[in-house]
Amino acid sequence: MRIISGKYKIRQIAAPKNFTARPTTDFAKENIFNVLNNYYDFEGLTALDLFAGTGSLSYEFASRGCASVTTVEMNSDHFRFILSVIKQLNISEIIPVRMDVFRFIEKCNDKFDLIFADPPYDLKAIETIPDKIFASELLAEKGMLILEHSDRSSFKSHPRFIQHKAYGSVNFSLFE
Repeated sequence: MRIISGKYKIRQIAAPKNFTARPTTDFAKENIFNVLNNYYDFEGLTALDLFAGTGSLSYEFASRGCASVTTVEMNSDHFRFILSVIKQLNISEIIPVRMDVFRFIEKCNDKFDLIFADPPYDLKAIETIPDKIFASELLAEKGMLILEHSDRSSFKSHPRFIQHKAYGSVNFSLFE
């Protein structure tokens, strides 16, 4: 995987082969960030990366100028990998949190301009994620939630849904 744009642009990051995380493809990541560029100037924004996996999206947010990026990952191997990349690239904007995402959503009192959730596609509770985030009031005014999912899930009937984008087998639903 690579960082697409910003101050860490073109940096290649190789996750260990035994990882169970499914990183967002570079193609899908580049395209969803092109969509987000139409909505936001990332400079100074706060971002939350839920189900961070390899941390790929966190590095992208930091590279593009977000003031802070909270990255939440429960798996200890994945979390250690994220810490090693943060150290290797000397990224000061990322705040790593090792915690269950649903517990984090319940306990967090911060608000974020951008929230990116990339849960395992087979997660049974995937349909509940937008409602849990909105009920916890984690999204700042004029903020956006981006949920990555397979084509087996549809969020088009959700009252806060604004857009769906598909890039190959990767689907994104956007909410305000």
